[in-house]
Formats: sequence, structure tokens, C-alpha cells
Amino acid sequence: MNKLTIELVPSTCFFSNVRSMVSTKDWDILRKQCYQSANHRCEICDQSNKWQVQVECHEVWEYDDLNKIQKLERLISLCPSCHRVKHWGLAIINGKENENYKHFTSVNNISKDKAIELVKEAFEKHRERSNYKWKVDLSYLDKKNIKYKLDRD
Repeated sequence: MNKLTIELVPSTCFFSNVRSMVSTKDWDILRKQCYQSANHRCEICDQSNKWQVQVECHEVWEYDDLNKIQKLERLISLCPSCHRVKHWGLAIINGKENENYKHFTSVNNISKDKAIELVKEAFEKHRERSNYKWKVDLSYLDKKNIKYKLDRD
């Protein structure tokens, strides 16, 4: 199993993220807790601030394809390179696809051909999931006593 995976959010869920559903103050609390719990290291490739890498907070979503529920599972601390791989479509828009392939193949110790196959599979799943409207489940935030507003109900 690959350490680093591609997580393409369905297009029907674009622009809805935890940061947009909580207050700025609460987002700062959540992301800082995320960084601290990971000791300011990337939870995938283990890069840390000692190399001047600023970690970023990434939302890990699970998709119940039968019931069309997008559920926040957790927040993880990622280096910019791993975070960019998670959002491959944005990397394409920003002209960073070649950098993504280099990082993706290196972290997972796979060939470029295997990486191309995995990217293709991720985009196929993205296209399928983008045909549906998803209900958002942010119960993960309830455990942290964070108030949120679901703007897609």
C-alpha cells in the first residue's frame, strides 16, 4: 500500500472545506493542534521544520459512495509537497504536475508508469463522485467542541 495517496475532492464539493465552515479562530486552533500533535513534521514523508519546511493542515475525508456522505475523518500535518500531491488537480492548474510525479514516486518508491496509472484511477473516481451532491458529516469536530456551519445543506 502506498504511503502517499491522491485525494481528489468531488467537484460538487469544491470550495467547501473545514476552514470555510468554522471561525478563523477555531481554524487556527485546529490547525495548530494538528501541527503540534505531529511534532511539526509531515505525517507521510516525515519532513520537518528543521529543514525550513512549513507544514500544512490537510483534511482527510472518507466517502460513503452508497449514501453519498462525505465525512471528515481527521486532520493531518503535511509538508507542501505531500499536500500538493493530495490535490493533484490544483497542481496541474499551477504547473506543478512534474514535481508531483517526482515526489509521489519517491515517497512511494514506485515507477513513473505506476504513478501515472494511480493518477488516472484517482481522476476516474473523482469524475464518478462529481456526479453527485454529497451530504457533509463534520462530527469529527463535535469531539473537539468546535462549532461549524454546514453551508451545503
